[in-house]
Amino acid sequence: MRASGILMPVFSLPGPWGIGTLGREAYRFVDFLADARQSFWQILPIGPTGYGDSPYQSFSAFAGNPYFIDLDLLVQDGLLTPDELPPALPVEPIQYGALYTQRPAVLRLAAGRLLASPTPAYRDFCRQQKGWLEDYALFMAIKEEQGQAGLSQWPDPLRCRQPQAMADARERLAGACGYHRAVQYLFYKQWQALKSYANGKGIRLIGDIPIYVSPDSSDLWTRPELFQTDGRMHLTRVAGCPPDSFAADGQLWGNPLYDWPRHAAEDFAWWKQRMRHATSIYDVVRIDHFRGFESYFSIPAGSATAQGGQWVQGPGQAFLDAMHQAVGRDAVIAEDLGYLTDQVKALLAASGCPGMKIMQFAFDSREPGNYLPYTYTPNSVVYTGTHDNITTEGWQQSASPQDVAYACRYLRCAPQDLTDAMICACLSSVSGLAVIPMADWLHLGPEARINTPSTQGGNWQWRLSPGLLTPALAGQIAALTELYGRAPGQN
Repeated sequence: MRASGILMPVFSLPGPWGIGTLGREAYRFVDFLADARQSFWQILPIGPTGYGDSPYQSFSAFAGNPYFIDLDLLVQDGLLTPDELPPALPVEPIQYGALYTQRPAVLRLAAGRLLASPTPAYRDFCRQQKGWLEDYALFMAIKEEQGQAGLSQWPDPLRCRQPQAMADARERLAGACGYHRAVQYLFYKQWQALKSYANGKGIRLIGDIPIYVSPDSSDLWTRPELFQTDGRMHLTRVAGCPPDSFAADGQLWGNPLYDWPRHAAEDFAWWKQRMRHATSIYDVVRIDHFRGFESYFSIPAGSATAQGGQWVQGPGQAFLDAMHQAVGRDAVIAEDLGYLTDQVKALLAASGCPGMKIMQFAFDSREPGNYLPYTYTPNSVVYTGTHDNITTEGWQQSASPQDVAYACRYLRCAPQDLTDAMICACLSSVSGLAVIPMADWLHLGPEARINTPSTQGGNWQWRLSPGLLTPALAGQIAALTELYGRAPGQN
């Protein structure tokens, strides 16, 4: 298969409600993709986000982000009235503080009306998703009661799930739990409708799941024995990456690390549940930090940087066998970037999953790996850059003159044509799938960067300005997609 797609986070879509939603602009983007002869839309994780607003630090590995619920669709469903809609927010950048203040009040109105007259579809959703929904709803209700404090700051009886404290909380917070169940139903109703529309247009959705869960999550709270804790919900080791030429102190993510022997003893049941859920809401799943399944970087909890960490053996082939049993071999993309040993490469080959190639890395003298296009294989996915990279226009501005000159010499282009040359190099490569970030198609600069790893503040805020998704741009993308044999029907 030779196909192409566009990387565009849902939250980056335009719209009146302060963040991209699952309403009109999302459907418009699907139409744009179809007009541009694309086959895939890749997004970032869609879970509810907490401190720092990162989609890779979610309150749940299964829940959807309430910010994505489209309010106009709730009006159409009779759960809101037009005069109850909040004022429109500026298109860019995203104002998370305003969303945090504004969104719950209006969703409570809609959820209250749903709960006053529960539909059969709502009851079915609660029954089908009970395996994660009940614990998530209670977690969020307690979190609200605790003034949004993180899990580690909860009183011991609640943090450690003492039976009497849990029973009391379920009774005391029954109304709040109902609200969070209803919100998840509203999210997934809209999500599945959008996915059906996209699939009907020939667009498949590539979802993204972080390898790790958040330290402030219902996942850790519900099953602490599956993670490296001290038995009282305190982390003993945390995740990150070692120092390299991009980050002198490494990256200290702070996520809980898995107790892999315990997962293996349960035949990876929790991960099977997670992957089955992911493949039910996406067509293809990109697993972030795939190398962590071969070996993972373990840092003592409480460390100021990642420098004191060490590599520890991961679950390896046994994990892959369990995932293949659960969801097959054709629904996963492996994010295999970073420090790759021969063992990691062997595990990727054994998985059968396509790995990732980054065109910017091919010409970055700091990158130790070889990402030049002639090294690619058909079983790979190539990008100009990802959400963690600067845009290609920004790369040209920030890279060393020597690196830019090398890229231009290799791609046979003038500096002003470098972004187009990198896009064409991706599309013309042997990689089975080429995914181009929307910001690169638009030739946007550093202002459109989505995330800068190892930094806080200013991330996850870029939004697409209205009017940029023009018929002319769709035609330009379609022409290049067809030129390089990646349009639907050309394979």
